[in-house]
This record gives sequence, C-alpha cells and structure tokens, in this order.
Amino acid sequence: MESCGMNVIKYVLFIFNLIFAISGIGIIAAGAVVLADVGDFTHFMEGRIIAPPIVLIVAGSIVFIIAFLGCYGAIKEHYNMLIAFATALLIIFVIELAVGIAAAVFKNDFSMAMKDTLKESMRNYTDADKMAWDNVQQKLQCCGVEGPNDWNIIGFTGRFPSSCCRPNNQVACQVGSPSAYPDGCFSKLEMRVQKCATVLIGVGIGIAFVEIAGIVLACCLAAAIKRESDK
Repeated sequence: MESCGMNVIKYVLFIFNLIFAISGIGIIAAGAVVLADVGDFTHFMEGRIIAPPIVLIVAGSIVFIIAFLGCYGAIKEHYNMLIAFATALLIIFVIELAVGIAAAVFKNDFSMAMKDTLKESMRNYTDADKMAWDNVQQKLQCCGVEGPNDWNIIGFTGRFPSSCCRPNNQVACQVGSPSAYPDGCFSKLEMRVQKCATVLIGVGIGIAFVEIAGIVLACCLAAAIKRESDK
C-alpha cells in the first residue's frame, strides 16, 4: 500500500512538471525575443554571440518534452522513467552551467571580436556591408565604429553615409551637421548584446533552480517507489 509521503511527492512532482512545461515555453519565448533583438545585426556578430539564444530555444523545447516524461513517470509511478527524467534534467543543468561559465569567461572576447568585425566591414565596404551599416546606423541611431570620424578611413572625408544622419534631413550628412548621430555603433551594439545576455542569464539561473528542484523530487519519488517494490 502506498505511503502518504509517496502520494504527496507524486502529486507535487506532477504539478511541478506542469509548471516546468510552461517554463519551457517561457524559455523558448525568451530565446526567440533575444534572437529577434540581435538578429538584425548578425552581419557584425560572430556565431558564438548568436548561439546562446538558439541554444536557449533548443533547451526550452527539450525541457517541454522532458516535463511530460516527468508527468507520466510520476502518475504511473514508473521508477525507470523517473530516473531517466532526473538524469535528463541533470544533463541539461550541466550544459547550461557550462554555457554560462563560457559566456562569462569569454565576455570581453565577444566585445573585441565584434569591434574587429565592425572595423573589417568598414574597410571592405561591399554592397552587403553598406546595407548592414545603413541598417545598424539607422536602427541604433549611431555612426561609425566609435564615432562619425571613423568614416574618414574609407574616403568619406568631410562627410558621412546618409544613414549617419536622422531621416528626412534636409542638410547634407557631413561634418558639423546637426542631424548627424554623434555616438559610435560599437557601444550601442555592445549595450544591446549586454542587455540580451542579462535576459539569458536571468532565465538560465531561474530554470537552473527549477531543474535542481525537479531532480530532487524525482529522486525522492523514485526512492520511495523502490522501497515499496522491495517490501
């Protein structure tokens, strides 16, 4: 006969997994929002900067699937299913921890790599680069890498690309123009990436605590089921 304690753990774990499934949808949404936020500027960003939100979307999808595995294992009191659930949560937790540590360690490298990419793109200035620069300068209201004067290095002496100035400007986009954006694009992009990183870290920490709780509950229920079966 089932013990009262095992029943409590079983239903707590079931409710937990329903919440966990909803959190999986939340993780997918957070990853999608961050990806959309920086997606317009992928021309200037390495794959490793874009990778975290994609990893988050994948992780959210896996979490959503695993949550149903936990629900089924809890209701059916299936020992092996619960162990598989706890193991899967542990693996995801370790992966998230590794990604978080790597992001923290290489945080400065990300910024330097992005600055180098911006400078290289400005030196090349192909049609694709021009479109990318016009896009970032208009959307972030910035000009050049660290300021408008950066454009002097590729022959825009005394003037800037039209995207360096506010739209519908009647004055030529040049040095001294009151409508020219004074800030460089690197600092604006860096702030955007940092903001997105904060969102990802917050979501990652939150889900990590949920995963630890799930592992503990699943192991407790599995142990209770094992004791019942050994009687």
